[in-house]
Amino acid sequence: MKIKWLGHSSFLVTSEDGTKIVTDPYSVGGGISYAPINQSADVVTISHNHGDHNNDRAIKGNPQSIKEEGIRKAKGIEFKGIPSHHDAIQGSERGGNIIFCFTIDCINICHLGDLGHILDHKQIADIGSVDILLIPVGGYYTIDYKQATTISKSLRPKVVIPMHYKTSKCGYPISKVDEFLKGKKNVRRLDLNEVDYKQSELPEQAEIVVLHHAL
Repeated sequence: MKIKWLGHSSFLVTSEDGTKIVTDPYSVGGGISYAPINQSADVVTISHNHGDHNNDRAIKGNPQSIKEEGIRKAKGIEFKGIPSHHDAIQGSERGGNIIFCFTIDCINICHLGDLGHILDHKQIADIGSVDILLIPVGGYYTIDYKQATTISKSLRPKVVIPMHYKTSKCGYPISKVDEFLKGKKNVRRLDLNEVDYKQSELPEQAEIVVLHHAL
């Protein structure tokens, strides 16, 4: 399985058999200056209906879009959409957010979307076992680096890939990834936008992998 960071909260996940999933495709503008997404996919997941996360129109290949809570199947893959909020006051400020969990090549992936609060016990139980956690760390619109650290500890993934943080291509008033990385061990900063994983080769000790955006 390959995971490519396209920028912001958007990833391209490609299975060994070639099935492609894009998460939270962004639109360019309003603080996002990554290049337009130019990808084909079989499935698109959308955590919430904001322009920097919901641009499924940009994805080629007539993909199936999944943007609802509950269990949905596409291309033989089960996607679990877990309800959450985009803020810490029950969605009153920024609305709802859907956490998506799915399994590719026996690897459990959890994309937290624009989560804005600490997970409760039910949400942690619903998420279940996580191998790779895609987590926002920039704060302001989402959980901040401290909350992201707490959530990472509670979910106990084998790999943490941070997202939704300030870069040269993101002008939002959010923190850089460095805040999240401070004091942490087992950090790998890659000059690549893509990383390959096999279930049998996942690290025994949890590691943080920082990818370089593809666009």
